[in-house]
Amino acid sequence: MDSLVSTEWLAGELGASDLRVVDCTRHLPASGRDAAAEYEAGHIPGAVFMDLSDLVDASSPVENTLPPAEKFASRMQSLGLGDGSRIVLYDDSAVKTSARAWFMLTMFGAHDVAILDGGIAKWKAEGRALKQGKETLRHRHFTAWQDDKNVRSKADMLGNLHSKAEQVVDARGAARFTGDEADPRPNIAKGHIPGSRNLPYTALYNADGTFKDKAALTATFADAGIDLTKPVVTTCGSGITASVVAFAMHLVGKEDVALYDGSWSEWGADPDTPKATGAA
Repeated sequence: MDSLVSTEWLAGELGASDLRVVDCTRHLPASGRDAAAEYEAGHIPGAVFMDLSDLVDASSPVENTLPPAEKFASRMQSLGLGDGSRIVLYDDSAVKTSARAWFMLTMFGAHDVAILDGGIAKWKAEGRALKQGKETLRHRHFTAWQDDKNVRSKADMLGNLHSKAEQVVDARGAARFTGDEADPRPNIAKGHIPGSRNLPYTALYNADGTFKDKAALTATFADAGIDLTKPVVTTCGSGITASVVAFAMHLVGKEDVALYDGSWSEWGADPDTPKATGAA
């Protein structure tokens, strides 16, 4: 299974015994939308709902940090996502949360994970079938295995300021990156990590919500000043849209990509971290 699948492909695969479809929509608080209620009102047949707001480290002072492996495995088992499953993720979120689910699943050891190109919006636009209510699957074992080589801490990022071993790519909008716009979270500074490049995650998509093709993605990275021959760390507000950049880089074959777990929620809240404003 490819990492990015079409609605046509998924329609032909529905009902396969090893296929698991997952709605992993999570909305920003200001949207006023209820992802779980929207799922129950209409989802792709067979899909279960992954609550990304629960898949966090509840003991961390920084919002939305990655959960412990045991917690993640337990939640996946309860959803029926187990070893050997082919997992297709979709969302209907402005911040493309299926990429966050993809990052976690692959980090915690899932081997066959894809994102539905265009999400449920494209599925609906094509007039494909929907189902109402909740769906549950038989519990399946999910091996709790964690590979965090592609996760960076604040200490790692501080060290990188001096070594410059990894390029830092910020997925937030330009106004938040430059500091022209305040962070939506209270007590968070404006600006960006010094030396980072700005690539708003929205630049990676076509107008219909599908990902740009490989050539267009490669050109977008180049236009943002990113050298694909060198390692990259992605960051954003809280690790959600940074996952979109990581996935898009995966689509062009780049795998030496890490994610700064705390992102600007952590960096911007610390008065001692250096901060830059203005364009890169």
